[in-house]
Amino acid sequence: MAESNSTDFDLLWYLENLSDKEFQSFKKYLARKILDFKLPQVPLINLGATKEELANLLPISYEGQHIWNMLYSIFLMMRKEDHCMKIIGRRNRNQEACKALMRRKITVRWENHTFGEFHYKFFCNVASDVFYVLQLAYDSTSCYSANDLNVFLMGDRASGKTMTINLAVMKWINGEMWQNMISYVVHLTSHEINQMTDSSLAELIAKDWPDGQAPIADILSDPKKLLFILEDVDNLRFELNVNEHALCSNSTQKVPIPILLVSLLKRQMAPGCWFLISSRPTREENIKMFLKTTDCYVTLQFSNEKRELYFHSFFNDRQRASTALMLVHDDEILTGLCRVAILCWITCTVLNRQMDKGHDPQHCCETPTDLHAHFLADALTSKAGLTANQYHLGLLRRLCLLAAGGLFLSTLNFSGEDLRCVGFTEVDVSVLQAVNILLPSSTHKDRYKFIHLNVQEFCAAIAFLMAVPNCLIPSGSRGYKEKREQYCNFNQVFTFIFGLLNENRRKILETTFGYQLPMVESFRRYSVEYMKHLGRDQQKLTHHGSLFYCLFENQEEEFVKKVANTLKEVTLYLQSNKDMMVSLYCLEYCCHLRTFKLSVQRIFEYKEPLVRPTASQMKSLVYWREICSLFCTMDTLWELHLFDSDLNDISERILSKALEHSSCKLRTLKLSYISTASGFEDLLKALARNRSLIHLSLNCTSISLNMFSLLREILDKSTCQIRHLRWSFTPVAQARVQCWDLSSLQPLTPRFK
Repeated sequence: MAESNSTDFDLLWYLENLSDKEFQSFKKYLARKILDFKLPQVPLINLGATKEELANLLPISYEGQHIWNMLYSIFLMMRKEDHCMKIIGRRNRNQEACKALMRRKITVRWENHTFGEFHYKFFCNVASDVFYVLQLAYDSTSCYSANDLNVFLMGDRASGKTMTINLAVMKWINGEMWQNMISYVVHLTSHEINQMTDSSLAELIAKDWPDGQAPIADILSDPKKLLFILEDVDNLRFELNVNEHALCSNSTQKVPIPILLVSLLKRQMAPGCWFLISSRPTREENIKMFLKTTDCYVTLQFSNEKRELYFHSFFNDRQRASTALMLVHDDEILTGLCRVAILCWITCTVLNRQMDKGHDPQHCCETPTDLHAHFLADALTSKAGLTANQYHLGLLRRLCLLAAGGLFLSTLNFSGEDLRCVGFTEVDVSVLQAVNILLPSSTHKDRYKFIHLNVQEFCAAIAFLMAVPNCLIPSGSRGYKEKREQYCNFNQVFTFIFGLLNENRRKILETTFGYQLPMVESFRRYSVEYMKHLGRDQQKLTHHGSLFYCLFENQEEEFVKKVANTLKEVTLYLQSNKDMMVSLYCLEYCCHLRTFKLSVQRIFEYKEPLVRPTASQMKSLVYWREICSLFCTMDTLWELHLFDSDLNDISERILSKALEHSSCKLRTLKLSYISTASGFEDLLKALARNRSLIHLSLNCTSISLNMFSLLREILDKSTCQIRHLRWSFTPVAQARVQCWDLSSLQPLTPRFK
């Protein structure tokens, strides 16, 4: 890549300002420096070369950074202070030029986002611990730093990764971070990289510089002061599993982009440079490939403490903040929403407006459907300063058309042509931007996107119930789709549809816009009939988690009863308190449930005795106790299949208490791939006191000789009613069993089959 045309990078100028005697000394020093820098020997560089020949020969023989590092070192030894100062001055000017370049880039990314100054100031304050880590990580004198360090910034959609990076770079520009540590920042996004095929490192660095004229030699002169920022690595269109033999070390050589990135990450290029890499946790294989034990791994999420601080800062009113926090803390789904900064802002904005109107948020903001309905209704009317209801409705219709068309065609970033295709005018777009519904994309130039995917999904749900026509937006026909634009899971859209079937929630929109959603009743009837059909063929619905989330969002008692009553068999995968809360609500309406298949993972991973359980752990145990109590209260429930589950000591005891309860009606218990704290001792002892259980199946469970002895003892008890026992083991466990002398365990009781 070409350097600046000034004398700053004119080799001949520097050489011509040496006397003949100095030039001869220079060439001797140069021969020595080539050896010191471990560069290849070039025969033509000899004592007989003229100044002009040498000036022409060096750039075609060596990379710029090596040339200027050698020259500076030689001039220093020759005590050519004027030459050294000229190089230092040039490098200082280029460092300032890089900061000015990054300031413009960050400013452009920010200028069209109008959440308000509060949001950014607050985020800067609450992210102070992240900035502290970033400061220490790139300080080579810190014990937290390491050679070739990578810092991984991980977080879900809209968790603040880009904002954290923007703020960190601005702090560096303003001299508040990385002083004397970082001289240059090279900022790369996955969207930019995805547009490239082949590139050299020099071209990659120069992509943001005017006319591609970047001071490559200075930028690469000291890689230990060079920071590469790679945003959204989960969105890269290619894998990073490149063969070591294909890696490249020449900064001017064009290579395929995957090879270039891996060569950088492996430090074949720019050895000693730093990396700051952001990603969602969905593509961890690309992260694990380069994650070293000395690297730094930071997860972004609003903790309970930060969320409370956010609410108090937003409302600036202790009573309002406490009311809002109580509402959020009492609902696992709302708590989950408020782990993301943008959704936290939406939640606070809605709650604040409802309190301004004198409404009780406990009743008007119970679910995400409530929140999004109020957000849209308030944004499109109150804030826009518009009075014509027909205009409001037209704006909503076009917005929903865009949202649905985007999801069906995997488009989350919309071009001007897309907006015009659904009927938006420039005025419409300005209105939607002013109220923070549509915002300029931070990754795609001249494109817009919804403030959050949840808002787009909610608008798509409205479109379904509006019966808007299909819209083939132009961007949807693009052949290549980035990973983050590939939308295929419509569960959240259907959840919002079920939420809008609730009359009170639907009225938020219908009253505001003076329009009734025409497809509500037909979808309601279809849902009930379809569930009756599934009830006759259980194989068609393999798990019920998504359905339960839909019913929980609806919470219209008669409708939930009609749907849940059709279920005779339910399969659930529980991995969070939110899953348990939703499942518990729906299971209580399953009046004809006979078979319950259940997997519990991640919730009870902590194995150590709990001296002081956290609030979340206490909630987990309360939800689990309520779920287990259903084994005693549901008269129709005869079969429990617990599979792929991890139980700690307390959760196992809770399950055991339920199984041994006199009201437990279970006749069949199947345990498959279960891990327990006691090695099944508590569970098996509970089964000895269960007077209804007839069938027991143990499949691929952890096995021990003590367990066999205990099983025999339990089966011999008069209180035990088990007549049918079946077990199977993994090959490893099977081999272990065959080594034991089990003669003492035979025969089983006469009643046994």
